[in-house]
Amino acid sequence: MSDSENSLAEEKALLASVADKGAGAKFKTYAKLCGPGWLQSAITLGGGSLIGALSLGAIGGTSFMWVQPLAMILGVIMLSAIAYVTLSTGERPFRAINQHVSPVLGWGWLGATMMANIVWCLPQFNLAYGAIAENLFPSLPNAGEEGSLLPILIVSAVALAIATLVVFAYGSGSRGVKLFERVLKIFVALIVLSFVGVILRMTFAANSPLDWGSVFGGFIPDFGALFRPAEAFQPAIDELAKFDSAAAAQWTKTIVDSQRDSIITAFGTAVGINMTFLLPYSMLRKRWAKEHRGLAIFDLSTGLFIPFVVATGCLVIATATQFHANPDQYVHAKSKSIVAEATERLGGPAYEELEGDALKEQLKSVYISMPPQAKANATLEMMVARPSQLELALSLKPLTGGIIAQYIFGFGVLAMAVSTIVILMLINGFALCEAINKPDSERIRRIGCLIAGIVGFFGPIAWGQLKAYLVIPTSVFGFTLLPIAYVTFLLLMNSKTLLGDSRPEGARRIRWNALMITATAVATIGAAWASFGKIGWWGPGLIAAFGFAAAITDPGGGRASARQ
Repeated sequence: MSDSENSLAEEKALLASVADKGAGAKFKTYAKLCGPGWLQSAITLGGGSLIGALSLGAIGGTSFMWVQPLAMILGVIMLSAIAYVTLSTGERPFRAINQHVSPVLGWGWLGATMMANIVWCLPQFNLAYGAIAENLFPSLPNAGEEGSLLPILIVSAVALAIATLVVFAYGSGSRGVKLFERVLKIFVALIVLSFVGVILRMTFAANSPLDWGSVFGGFIPDFGALFRPAEAFQPAIDELAKFDSAAAAQWTKTIVDSQRDSIITAFGTAVGINMTFLLPYSMLRKRWAKEHRGLAIFDLSTGLFIPFVVATGCLVIATATQFHANPDQYVHAKSKSIVAEATERLGGPAYEELEGDALKEQLKSVYISMPPQAKANATLEMMVARPSQLELALSLKPLTGGIIAQYIFGFGVLAMAVSTIVILMLINGFALCEAINKPDSERIRRIGCLIAGIVGFFGPIAWGQLKAYLVIPTSVFGFTLLPIAYVTFLLLMNSKTLLGDSRPEGARRIRWNALMITATAVATIGAAWASFGKIGWWGPGLIAAFGFAAAITDPGGGRASARQ
């Protein structure tokens, strides 16, 4: 028996020994064996989570602390179901979907995953260079500025080399898998500790505006935010209403729409389409089986849910404290556009030529000189602007000091970018192996990894020009497939043909279905809303059309390929 087989046998024996024991014994054992959940954490803690947290904190403040945890709870429910089906059958999900549900859905799921991997690798390299140039080494030119090409290529090459070394280690047997998982756990830990460090420093800073009572209160869901502006906006709206009631009503609608978009999109995208692909294949790679089903749920709860909630929660807290309904933060790029015309009219230096405190002071002077109605409009526009990572770091300096605001925060953002690049490359390797039905080919897997990584390498150079052409189709396709993928695994969870005696029965089946139907309904609403915002009624229409095509396709069409 090989070392890997011995290790697996020992692992199963260990799980069997605690199967009938209490939570404490299981926790100790499960904590030693978990892994795939941390991979999920590494992909979800990327640029998308960063932007989502900045948006939620800026528009909703700490009253939106509940959004991402609740969204991830629903995501964990569906990922737990995917894990249950995979570990109960031992089948590769792509082949199982083709055989038992629909080859249209199977190939659509795989295609959307590969498209998402390649496209979303591009902005991660952007994020990596941004963290280095804006936070860690401010002397470097920002992307797009003169002299930025060489440092961009160097940073991107280093990020790609690190990611490639880590991903290739994954294919070197069970030891390589363990090494890979340890590295990813370190990345996730660094992300979480960096942002926790920022919040702790804010907590103990003199004159800190951070209110922990408000933070904890924000974990209570408030669905009224879908229909009314956050409380902090109301004084500014009332001030504008004194001069122009129609403009005040329009701002009310704008703010509510922005809040609704942030909430619904967070629910629809807490778990991306490629995350649903990664989980089952990473578990099969570790040769997990029925004995690991309890471990899988524990792994997702601790390795995915806890790091995600802590890291994004810290970002929401920091952004909410500094920017929510706070027009005093005049470092916004959007603030510049609001007052640019007025600045020129006053004869001051062009705002493009000003930086740092000089820009801030000029913007303040222009703002103060505005007539009351224009000032009320400008106030609201600045209050709803979303800060960038650099603007958040700059705003934290007075509270945390430059080292924590710039370097600790920047290092956390850099770890976010690199860990996400690693996982996107890994998923693409799995997907390419499935596409050509070579699941055990290390050569094909590495080619798939490099496709995503090499395309992403050009992100800092090409993303600005390609973003409009890539983000919309990829997002819409991914959003379209996500709820349909959820429906697929809901059907597989209830399939006696596939699961046999492992299909949940009685009260367990009712609980699983109630949770999965809720998660699927929320993901469908979120995906339809998000895609509607990008391409109008074509978005929900595509979800319906794709679902109809999958429903009328004979799953027998996938049986031949499933047997290959």
